[in-house]
Amino acid sequence: MGVGEYNRTRLFVASCVALVATAMAFSVRTDIMDALSEHFILTKAQVGWVAGAAFWGFATSILIGSPLCDVFGMGRLLTAAFWLHIVGVLGTIFAPGFWILWFATLSVGLGNGLVEAVINPLIATIYADEKTHKLNVLHAWWPGGLIIGGLVAYALTQAHLGWQVKMATILIPALIYGGLILGQKFPATERVASGVPTSEMFREALRPMFLLWMFCMLLTAATELGPNQWMQSVLQKIANTPGILVLVYVSGLMFVLRFFAGPIVERISPIGLLWCSALLSAIGLFWLSYAHSVATAFVAATVFGVGICYFWPTMLGVTSERFPKGGALLLGLMGTAGNISVAFVLPIMGKIYDSFGPAMAFRYVALLPVLLMIIFGALFIYYRSIGGYQAIKLNATDKTE
Repeated sequence: MGVGEYNRTRLFVASCVALVATAMAFSVRTDIMDALSEHFILTKAQVGWVAGAAFWGFATSILIGSPLCDVFGMGRLLTAAFWLHIVGVLGTIFAPGFWILWFATLSVGLGNGLVEAVINPLIATIYADEKTHKLNVLHAWWPGGLIIGGLVAYALTQAHLGWQVKMATILIPALIYGGLILGQKFPATERVASGVPTSEMFREALRPMFLLWMFCMLLTAATELGPNQWMQSVLQKIANTPGILVLVYVSGLMFVLRFFAGPIVERISPIGLLWCSALLSAIGLFWLSYAHSVATAFVAATVFGVGICYFWPTMLGVTSERFPKGGALLLGLMGTAGNISVAFVLPIMGKIYDSFGPAMAFRYVALLPVLLMIIFGALFIYYRSIGGYQAIKLNATDKTE
């Protein structure tokens, strides 16, 4: 399918709005963690399991959905994501107890995963010559959605409205992206368009270098999303600071900085960018665990926000550039790894919170980016030894789904 046969701009906008819905689900859930604990009489560990259900759903659907992009088409999967979002949000609002709440959160997570399964290969396909930059611009709308959700949740708190009203606001971007994709044609994925056999796609997933990158994704995702999900609860306790506003501030930094990923990558390479990100993340998160005032919380959050800003989209960009034959499958595996990691780390952080206090929950996670600095440093040296980091390009043959 040629570029003229589908509306590239509309598909890009729809992808951004779908990511806003996904991010709003995250930031609203961050704001209502304590409210859920009180309403359903749950421990912090149990609330961590509920929040983790979203990431289990995310991991499951992105793992299954990514290879299905080539079978059913990206348009059908994005439509399925829309319905899962609607069902999950309404199920959460009307949940009578823990298990319905858990399954409703799982449904939202399944929708989130299908969004991720579709939009990454979609953008990598329609912007094949500028993948890392366009994926960073796309994923600028993750923090964009966090900002929207966080500010809306804070405003509704000031208006003394309940957590159910906050959840209902997620329906707005869901309905918008559902309308944008209605009746639209979608291209085939880059792998299919380039004529790469399915067997080669699966072989790419077994390459040792890809497996190392997938391990790194476990650590980058846990560093970014684990602390962010607990931000409101932890900072309210240790620094008497509305953590949701800190999350909004961090997200604002990420939103702006991701638009400038292209020039940074050209100057220091994706690997250099990831190493710097790990360094700042470690410093910022450790500093946040010692924050005891509003000023300290925001200064530490600045360092942390700049650190985590480029993790997720750059990891996906490297995967798409270095392993293009892996197509949607490898992008999906990276997303799966990231979400499984967060699904595990959230209840662990909740357990640490219950046992040792909120500050220690952040302090333990700060060890993860230290390990990343070692790995990314070694990868930087390796790529320099083979002539420097370079993207691998496939030759498109313009095939349809």
